Amino acid sequence: MSNLRDKYLDPATLTRMGGLLIRARALVEGAIAGMHRSPHKGSSVEFAEYKEYTPGDEIKHIDWKAFGRFDKYYVKQFEDETNLRAYLVLDGSGSMDFGSEGITKLDYARTLAASMAYLLLRQGDAVSAMVFDDKPGLFLPPSSKTSHLDDVLQVLETMPGKGRTDIAAALQSMAERVRRRGMMLIVSDMLDDAPKVMNIAKVMRKRRQEVAIFHILDPAELELPYEGLTIFEGLEGEGELLVDPDDIRDRYREEMRTHVQGIERDCREGDIEYFRVLTTQPIEQVIMDFIVGRLR
Repeated sequence: MSNLRDKYLDPATLTRMGGLLIRARALVEGAIAGMHRSPHKGSSVEFAEYKEYTPGDEIKHIDWKAFGRFDKYYVKQFEDETNLRAYLVLDGSGSMDFGSEGITKLDYARTLAASMAYLLLRQGDAVSAMVFDDKPGLFLPPSSKTSHLDDVLQVLETMPGKGRTDIAAALQSMAERVRRRGMMLIVSDMLDDAPKVMNIAKVMRKRRQEVAIFHILDPAELELPYEGLTIFEGLEGEGELLVDPDDIRDRYREEMRTHVQGIERDCREGDIEYFRVLTTQPIEQVIMDFIVGRLR
């Protein structure tokens, strides 16, 4: 698994992100980071792993057998001892496999999702992941185990970069699975039926799920910088089109601007966090903007 970590988790980026914590705007069935305590009691809470005792931990969770063996205090951690549950919803459709700046939207999204998962798991929160194209794909249930990062990276590897986009179907599937309040992080180029997608996202927000959209865009998608007769190939089965970009550039830019601004407006009206992300932006800056916005 180490090669997957090297592929998606740039050490320099993670070092620069150092002590950043992703905090929920409201408490999500628990306390704030550093005081993760489950509201659930009883044997139904699943054991996850051990951690060394620190002042403030519940004494009743000390494992005395471990103390006898290692002469150190260790406490048991449980799956529900988490500040929040974060659900990564990742677009693996054909349009995501476009890139004009040395990196495709798909690989950028993978790296962003991996970095998010790393930070969340590092602070003890639970992470879930689902990939989709024209239908919901592999789903990874939430877990706060440190080893869970390798599972998330394996899910990222299944993003095919093929097929059509159906964000609404993925959100509907995720909504049916989510039983507890949490934070939904949607990573997509949003090249789909935007009103339908936003309607489902707003419903989830009304159910007190936190929702954030990372709208991944390649700069060429906004500017259409190409010159001369050009063959454009649809990445989701639309076929090829021979056209002179000079003839359509102004109208294209206006249509794209209307599309992006419409999504941003709907997010603002629905209390959904929106981040327009260009593939030329440093990953750590995107995450910093996300954290700063939430702290406000």
